[in-house]
Amino acid sequence: MAKKIQTRLRVEKCEHIAGNAILLGVSSDVSLPEIKAGQFAQLSAPGVFLKHPFSIHDVDLSQGRLDFLIQVVGPATRALESLVEGDEIDALLPLGNGFRTDGSFCNALLVGGGVGTAPLFLLGRQLKEQGRNFSFLLGARSDRQLLRMEQFEGLGTVHVATQDGSMGEKGLVTEHSILEGGRFDRIFCCGPTPMMKAVAAYAASHDIPCQVSLEHSMACGIGACLCCVEDTVDGNVCVCREGPVFDTRKLKWQI
Repeated sequence: MAKKIQTRLRVEKCEHIAGNAILLGVSSDVSLPEIKAGQFAQLSAPGVFLKHPFSIHDVDLSQGRLDFLIQVVGPATRALESLVEGDEIDALLPLGNGFRTDGSFCNALLVGGGVGTAPLFLLGRQLKEQGRNFSFLLGARSDRQLLRMEQFEGLGTVHVATQDGSMGEKGLVTEHSILEGGRFDRIFCCGPTPMMKAVAAYAASHDIPCQVSLEHSMACGIGACLCCVEDTVDGNVCVCREGPVFDTRKLKWQI
């Protein structure tokens, strides 16, 4: 099992970037273990009893720095939004199993919706370091909900779908013309569940291996509280321990 640590993280920045999303940058005084894209951290929030899970958006192990891309939607995220430089929070990380990039594939597609793009940035960085070919397909309701576009474009080719047509092609990500022709042989996906199910269905119909990062309520992050159980072809499993990334062939979405 991968090494995980419990540590204090010092806030370096807390920036509003678009709509109700923030970029939380933190640093650690202790050495961070290796982190795979798709893994997450349980973060404390001021005045909130339980830690909450957040995908790791980016990491610089040499500097001990981590970034989290967070949508502000409730008490915990509002508390994180109030953090300022120099504040400290408790964290347990890295947790779960990330995206698996082993095996033979020539051209990957990284599909994200809304704040679900968070783990795909680190995935893109790690694929680039491996010399892999990949493209992003990012979706949102409008251009105002597209997050950190300039940074994604700095990593690779970015295709965009917005429901109102304010940027890129109008429609859902599964309606984007980049999917025509079947030139991708691996898909990685994170976003709203209906979007991920639609991407998984597309992948299945084109016989493309597909991995998705599930979002569940997670109180402990280590499989003890049993509040994030997902029914799979192998039975009930804890998303925080066996996931959050799953091969879609293991899920019962297509059954």
